[in-house]
Amino acid sequence: MNLMCTESQTTSEDRCFAEDRTIFRDERAVKKLLETESQYVPGCDYMAHSHSNLQPFMRRVVATWMLDVCEEQRCEDQVFPLSLTGAVCLLLASKVRQCTALSIELLCYYTENSVTPEEMREWELLVISKLEWRIVAVTSFDYVDHIMEQIKWKRRNDSMLRRHMLTLISFCYIEPDFIAKKPSVMAASCMLSAIRGIDPSAAAEVAAELCVLLACTAAEVDEHVSLIDALVASTTAAATPEKSENNNPASEPPVKKPYRVQDCGLHGGGGRL
Repeated sequence: MNLMCTESQTTSEDRCFAEDRTIFRDERAVKKLLETESQYVPGCDYMAHSHSNLQPFMRRVVATWMLDVCEEQRCEDQVFPLSLTGAVCLLLASKVRQCTALSIELLCYYTENSVTPEEMREWELLVISKLEWRIVAVTSFDYVDHIMEQIKWKRRNDSMLRRHMLTLISFCYIEPDFIAKKPSVMAASCMLSAIRGIDPSAAAEVAAELCVLLACTAAEVDEHVSLIDALVASTTAAATPEKSENNNPASEPPVKKPYRVQDCGLHGGGGRL
């Protein structure tokens, strides 16, 4: 008997937001997430305490590659933050968080075949054994729809606000500065940062409601928002071409090749794996 699901998914990108509103409005669900998330937040910045030659920028390179894979394959939002180790964890996260898992062959292709299917399977077993099969962690994306349903604001553009939140959360998961941050506070901060850009007049009221809903302090949220704003500013500055003194566009910079994991010294030692 063949039990393989062959249905094609044609639903909109906001399908999660349109479903289960009863759950998203239930405060007990948020309380359960808050109780659970502490089990999965690192107790320290492991990059700062690592005795290997791994550097924060190396993690950023690998995480950016992983996000590109998720976006190209249109993975569920929760797959990327759950998978932050490499291709093997993308495989595991896609099995846990979406109906159609990424295939081993596809992930090997994205590594430019620097990893074999056999290695992927071996590392998959290694990862789940080290984690003792506890591979379903709480992420900031888990809070998005609960926040959207329970925070009362003018709701003039929910779709735009949600897109901004999802983008900011993805950026945060790439950056090493957010390694030890609580998913709930990160979600609250991303919403507040998005609100400030869409409806600044509502920011103070929304901030107060977020702190009550997610049991966090205004100081925590403000600290995270400052980090997020700095991240957005640096990303925007990097994407904006410089101009010369006479206001003419500067000559085009040389095309910069994308980082390869091999360039970071991670190849064969757990880089894209």
